[in-house]
Amino acid sequence: MKKLILLLVAVACTVTATAQVAFGGSQASDRQMEYSQKFADVNYVGDGQTYHTLDIYLPKEKKDTYPVVIHIYGSAWFNNNGKGAADLNTICAALLDAGYAVVTPNHRASTDALYPAQIHDIKAVIRFVRGEAEKYHFDTSFIATSGFSSGGHLASLAAVTTGLKTYTLGNDVIDLEGSLGAYTSESSDVNAACDWSGPVDLQNMDCGEAMKMPKSPEEVMIGVPMQGNENKYALLSPITFVNAKNPPIHIFHGTKDNVVPVCQGERFYEALKGAGAQCECLIVPEGGHGFNMYSKENLQRMIDFFAKVRK
Repeated sequence: MKKLILLLVAVACTVTATAQVAFGGSQASDRQMEYSQKFADVNYVGDGQTYHTLDIYLPKEKKDTYPVVIHIYGSAWFNNNGKGAADLNTICAALLDAGYAVVTPNHRASTDALYPAQIHDIKAVIRFVRGEAEKYHFDTSFIATSGFSSGGHLASLAAVTTGLKTYTLGNDVIDLEGSLGAYTSESSDVNAACDWSGPVDLQNMDCGEAMKMPKSPEEVMIGVPMQGNENKYALLSPITFVNAKNPPIHIFHGTKDNVVPVCQGERFYEALKGAGAQCECLIVPEGGHGFNMYSKENLQRMIDFFAKVRK
């Protein structure tokens, strides 16, 4: 068991060092993100831990305040320090150009702490944005989450659990909020989310062709196998929390994704639509897990989606 976990961690580190080639595809860009100011390594919990730090980028066009998008890196939940590789020159660059403040947080890896630690971290980030709005020029009338791969999972989970503190499924009760940081009285609700290639139905990752591992990333995250623990996997899955009151969500997924199968995005969209939630979905022909996903047209679609929600 210990050797297997160490192997998975090693794989994750390799992934990060190679621009997420295994879990994240090639996300190289011929441009660099442009910003007026960067606040680096801000600890959003106050505990001195690297996995509880974030970076803040403000747009080049200076204004009194900026709407906020929190963008979460992908790593199969194995990386606790990936904010420096969080799609900076693609998704984040497009958001900055459109006038959004961009927050890229670290979060605890599955080898640091079992779920729900990871969503507790993201909820703490959202509360931090509200609590530190004046200092960092945040317009908290619009806070959205976005993420790629496992980051898409966390971005989606933050959105569909808006308004929920706990949730009960059978005999399992989950605390969705946590109590991290100085701003526990602030709301962790978000106004919208974009899910880029995220796993959202963790009980059904075999719905299509996907990366096979001796022990799945979701099992490492939960700490027990799925058989006999189905409710725990359901409580990890954004699809479980879908309801008509969810904030608007846009799903982006590629038909050639060999890490998180496209049926994950399709199922999420159908569940949202069936519940009466506001949602959009773009299935990208020939899109892989990070490959061929970040065209100007697709990035503009994200910007247009957020603009529509803000009206």
